[in-house]
Amino acid sequence: MTDRTAGAQWIRDGLVIGRRPADNGSEVVGDPCVVWDPEIEAWRMILFFAPPGHGTSVSSDPSAAPGTWSDPTPLVFTNPELLPAGGGTHKPFVVTDIERPNRASFVDGRYWLVTVSTTAHDRDKRVQRAWSTSLAGPWTLEVEDLIPRGNAGQFDENHADAVSGYWSQAQGRFIYYYMGYPLSPQPWAHSPYGSAIGVVTQSPGSDPRQHGVMLAPSEHPGHWASGYLGGFQLLDGHHPHIAPIAAGHRWVAVLNASPTPPTRDGSLTSEEPAPSLGGLAFSDDEDPTTGWHLADQPFEWIDDIPAPALEAGEGVNLWRHHLLVTDHATRLFYNSGFYGQEQMFSKQLG
Repeated sequence: MTDRTAGAQWIRDGLVIGRRPADNGSEVVGDPCVVWDPEIEAWRMILFFAPPGHGTSVSSDPSAAPGTWSDPTPLVFTNPELLPAGGGTHKPFVVTDIERPNRASFVDGRYWLVTVSTTAHDRDKRVQRAWSTSLAGPWTLEVEDLIPRGNAGQFDENHADAVSGYWSQAQGRFIYYYMGYPLSPQPWAHSPYGSAIGVVTQSPGSDPRQHGVMLAPSEHPGHWASGYLGGFQLLDGHHPHIAPIAAGHRWVAVLNASPTPPTRDGSLTSEEPAPSLGGLAFSDDEDPTTGWHLADQPFEWIDDIPAPALEAGEGVNLWRHHLLVTDHATRLFYNSGFYGQEQMFSKQLG
């Protein structure tokens, strides 16, 4: 089976949330996770909103269209002293139901959130977990890291980043996907320093279990995902709203990736060089932690971004993508722009 995503028609519908001129949200607005909040009967977005690195926004519009989202406000933690000294946390993601897209999982009487925490200057990235009885928060951090950096020589020795989390009621376990950055060369020949997708599972009340690399960069130079892989959103290919993009596969994932190998020269772009692109991966295994392969093409190449979108602030990179399916629209959120100057946009499936 040939897996191509270029045939799908995605129609741009504009800026969802823009950067503020100063203070909170003046640098990066993106990396969204959108779930239905039953308390307020509205869509709630948890997002990368920097500074401080995290935020939440709400839309009462059934299709979650641009222009309907509230101004983001930072998340509240009951025990912020558990965040790294001199650093903070960013790129939060609410644990969602593996079989019901965009529905937060309520496990052991709590909602769960995973987030990437760092020391100063965005170093030493690792993953923490928090819980709340309300999607509005406040959130209580667990004492121990959920996903620490890997050991010497491992694919995630440098960072554990861009985490997402899911709950499988049938399997009785949490599944976490994350972006692992290496410090030493890895066995993917075209891009030995490229980040890969790792996977961790956890039963309630038990320690998390590391499974190592789940999906590595493509071995084919020029492939849209041959340089590095980014954030990973899992979707059930049997769900009626997902089936049109699942191409007959059991599972589909939305992710960002790049054809450009990291240089590790210490520059701003050395770990994630441009262009970042959005696309899909597929698995036909019943276990969503195995059997993954990348689609042939991305949603869109940078050179194909139309002039009006470039004028609106898109370009350079198409960062983390997130799919929202509703009875009214199938919407793809993504952040775009130069490094540290990204804003959030969306497209609808035509």
